[in-house]
Amino acid sequence: MNLWMIFKVALRAISRNKTRSLLTALGIIVGIAAVIAVVAIGQGAQTMMMSQINSMGNNLIMVFPGSQNPGGVRGGSGSGQNLTAEDGESIARDLQHLVRAVTPVIRSGAQAIYQENNWSTQVQGVSIDFPEVRNWEMASGAFFTAADQRAGSRVCIIGQTVSDNLFPGDDPTGKSLRIRNMPFRVLGVMVRKGSNSMGSDQDDTIIAPYTTVRRVLQNSIFNNVNMLLVSLYSLDDIPVAKVEIGKLLRQRHKLGNNADDDFSTIDMTEITNTIGSITKLMTILLTTVASISLLVGGIGIMNIMLVSVTERTREIGLRMAVGAAPSDILLQFITEAMALSTVGGLIGVVIGIVGARTVGNIQQWPILITESSVVVAFLFSAAIGVFFGFYPALRASRLNPIDCLRYE
Repeated sequence: MNLWMIFKVALRAISRNKTRSLLTALGIIVGIAAVIAVVAIGQGAQTMMMSQINSMGNNLIMVFPGSQNPGGVRGGSGSGQNLTAEDGESIARDLQHLVRAVTPVIRSGAQAIYQENNWSTQVQGVSIDFPEVRNWEMASGAFFTAADQRAGSRVCIIGQTVSDNLFPGDDPTGKSLRIRNMPFRVLGVMVRKGSNSMGSDQDDTIIAPYTTVRRVLQNSIFNNVNMLLVSLYSLDDIPVAKVEIGKLLRQRHKLGNNADDDFSTIDMTEITNTIGSITKLMTILLTTVASISLLVGGIGIMNIMLVSVTERTREIGLRMAVGAAPSDILLQFITEAMALSTVGGLIGVVIGIVGARTVGNIQQWPILITESSVVVAFLFSAAIGVFFGFYPALRASRLNPIDCLRYE
C-alpha cells in the first residue's frame, strides 16, 4: 500500500463515525484554541505594557532624592529635599557624551479654571528639555522658551485631557486659564499619550516652567526638585550612566566614602524586566493550564483508537491476509490518529484566533497573534496524534492474522 492509499483508508475509517471522531478531537480543539488565545492575549498585554513604558521617555533614568530622617523617623525614598535643578544641569554638562537631555520635575496639584469650567489636575514644573526627554511632541502651539524659564513666566502647556475638559471643542492656544486664582497663558497642547504602565492618564496634566511652579505656585525660595529625568543617547549606556551619575551626585553632595547615597536611580530596563517577567510568568502559567486539555485530548484519541482496533479486528486480519505488512497497519492507524489531531488542531487554531480577537474587541485589549505561535500549536497537535496513536497502532500491527479472522 502506498502512502496516498493509506491516507484515503484512514480518512474513510474516520468518516464512518463522524460524531465520535468530532467528540474525540474535541479535547485537541479546546486545548489548541485555549493555547492560541492565551498566548495572543499575553503577548498583546506585554506589547502594550512595553509601549506604555517607552512612552515615558527616551532611554530614561529617573533620579529621586533620598530619604529624610528627622528625629529618627525615616521618611522613605523620595522624601528628602537634597536634589536640585543644578544637579540636573551638572549631569547634562559633565556627562554630555552619555546624556542627551535632562529635566527637573516639580509636582504640584491644583485646580484649573477657565470661564465656567474647572478641572483638578497635576501641574508639572519642568525645563525646556522636557519634550525631548519624554519624547512628547506638541499637537498645537509651541513649548515655552528659555526666557520663560529664566523669568518664571506664567505660561503653560496642557495635556489633551485638560484641554477636553476646560476647552471642549475649542483651541486653547493663546487663551488664559487660572491656577490658584493666578492667570496662566496657554502656549499649546501636547500630543495625546494615553495611560502609562501604572494606569495613570499622562494627558491629565499642566506643564509649566519649573521656576514658575516653585516661585508662583509653591511660593518657595528653595531650589529642590521632586526628581530628575535623564535621557540617554543609547539604551546600552544605562549601566555606565547610572554609575557616572552616582559618582557625580556624591561629589556634588559632598558624601564621604562610607556615607550612603542620598539619592536613588531607577531606569526603564528595571521596570521593563519586572513587567516582562510578570507577564511572561502569567502567560506560561495559563498556557500550562490550557495544555492540560491537550493531554486529555491525546488520551481520548488513544482510547478511541484502541476501541477502533478492537472493532476492526477482522478488517485488520483481512488486510494482512491479502498482503498488507505490519508496517502498513501501523502506518494506517497512526495516520488516523494524526488526522484526528491535525483536523482538531486546525479547528482549534481558527477558534483560538476568533476567540482572542473577540475578547480583545470586547475588553479593548491588545491582541498579538504571531505566526510562530500558530505553527507551533498546529505542529504540537500533530505530534500528540503520533504520540498517543502509536501504541494502538503498534498493537494493531502485532495482531495475528489467523486470530483476527476468527474474531467475532
